[in-house]
Amino acid sequence: MEKDKNCQPEESYYGVGSFIFELVKIFLLALIIIIPIRVFLFQPFFVQGASMEPNFENNEYLIINELGYKKVAPAIGGHQIFDLEPFKGIDRQTVIVFRYPVEPWKFFIKRVVGLPGEKLEIKDSKVIIYNSQNPNGFVLDESKYLADTVKTGPDTTSPVLLGDDEYFVMGDNRLQSSDSRFWGPIKKSDVIGKVLLRAWPLNNIKIF
Repeated sequence: MEKDKNCQPEESYYGVGSFIFELVKIFLLALIIIIPIRVFLFQPFFVQGASMEPNFENNEYLIINELGYKKVAPAIGGHQIFDLEPFKGIDRQTVIVFRYPVEPWKFFIKRVVGLPGEKLEIKDSKVIIYNSQNPNGFVLDESKYLADTVKTGPDTTSPVLLGDDEYFVMGDNRLQSSDSRFWGPIKKSDVIGKVLLRAWPLNNIKIF
């Protein structure tokens, strides 16, 4: 049985309109995927300044985990869709990014030292924490991220009492850091998220 010589494979052609439609679909699909990730999950952050040296250097590129730490209240056309309050606690010595309480449009990176409900005192270059488990206080061990030569000051005149939604934060570079020692604790609502990944420079990538 001979094949029909006039039978040719079917070919499909897309006009300009179809091409634009495909681009629009790809764009919308990207928005559906990217926007929730950007709003609810992760945020990029560039380190600026020397306040966290030597553990985090100027111009390093970080990825911040926002899920459960940041208050989310998306709105469309001025109408709020929903309000999601933070539902995760923050462990002591975690490195976080937050809104600077004095100028909320600025973002700072610091290490959490004091937790909600605790009292904190700086004395003789040591951080002393008072809480329900340690009513007489304990000296915070910061040897994992501070060199022995680093001195923490100035001494507090009296212990700082933290509210139920407050954290005391400090930079690792204690001599070059503007932090809770000078402008007070931060509110839980100021927190954006905790550092998840150092993505740049490539020779110093690290997951936290």
